[in-house]
Amino acid sequence: MTTIILLAVAGTILSVIIGTLWYMPNTPTGRLHMRYLGFVRLSPEEQQQKIEEAKPHMPKIYGAQMLLSFITAIAVVGIVIMSMKNGVPRTMAIGFVVINWFCFMVPVLGSQILWGPCERDIAWKKFWSDISYNLLILLGVALLASFFA
Repeated sequence: MTTIILLAVAGTILSVIIGTLWYMPNTPTGRLHMRYLGFVRLSPEEQQQKIEEAKPHMPKIYGAQMLLSFITAIAVVGIVIMSMKNGVPRTMAIGFVVINWFCFMVPVLGSQILWGPCERDIAWKKFWSDISYNLLILLGVALLASFFA
């Protein structure tokens, strides 16, 4: 159990690193995300005001995101380690994670785009960006866990 928790913590850190790089304002995915949030329609002064308004809430937001990432990492690490301890090959164990992504995360993220406030002209880009981001994190955590199973 200690191994699972430690790997989940490492997976959470990996998730934070990937998320930081993925959503940086100077990356295509970061610019797309800013557009999705409506940030690009604001003047530089309004953008700065929004940033200043958000700053006091950032520790709670990042803390909540880290908790969510930890929950995801626990599930991924558990799937991979338990599978491999029961004789399942590494590729199949990671495949179980991919199947879970496809069957659960892809539909949830798709529904979020369909029914959310996403502009129709960026909906598909946002969808592909979000599912790719999630798959990258899951594969990273799964691969990490597979080396310690």
